Amino acid sequence: MTPENATASANGAETRRSRFRRRLWMACFAIFAFEIGAFLVAFPWMDAWSLNHLPSFFPRIQNDLQDLWDDPFFKGAVSALGLLNVYIALRQVIGMIRPPKNIQ
Repeated sequence: MTPENATASANGAETRRSRFRRRLWMACFAIFAFEIGAFLVAFPWMDAWSLNHLPSFFPRIQNDLQDLWDDPFFKGAVSALGLLNVYIALRQVIGMIRPPKNIQ
């Protein structure tokens, strides 16, 4: 084996290793984004959403914060952020499945 072939073989193995590592991180990110998104979509509409201690830290505006927290528009905004996270996760998975088009 010539030194050039050994270098090419080592570079090929490194490229495969880095490609695998990149795909693994992409999969982990997609799973994380999907889980956060699913949580943000569902949790604001559960009864446990109202059981928070945030307003108690600000006694002067406690009622206003609780009203904001229970407002359906605020819950909808939080759920929209969750849908955005789910969309990002799905785009990540689609990008992993379909190889990018070669631009020439």
